[in-house]
Amino acid sequence: MTPAELRAFCLSFNAAVEEFPFTPETSVFKVLGKMFALSALDGEPLKVNLKCEPEAAVRLREQHPAIVPGWHMNKRHWNTVTVGELPDALVRELVEDSYDLVVAGLPRAERLRLDRP
Repeated sequence: MTPAELRAFCLSFNAAVEEFPFTPETSVFKVLGKMFALSALDGEPLKVNLKCEPEAAVRLREQHPAIVPGWHMNKRHWNTVTVGELPDALVRELVEDSYDLVVAGLPRAERLRLDRP
């Protein structure tokens, strides 16, 4: 997955936006003001921080050396994923899971607006 493909996939979700609150090089993808992905898209190798359920985060780290505790994030809830070392389908699944976790924490009315009750 290329940086452009990662950006396009993150922006493909309902109400997803890209912001740059930290540095001009660090893309922060949010849904209704809540972050679900963070990446320096020009980084080598390409990495992305993604939210994850704590139990799943531990399991994924054990199964994939390319998934480690979230860099500069709450390591219980965030993973750093080295994109090029994993199949694109798995990266897409992890991004979608992160988005879904964030949406699940939104008030019900906002979830319904996103068609994700």
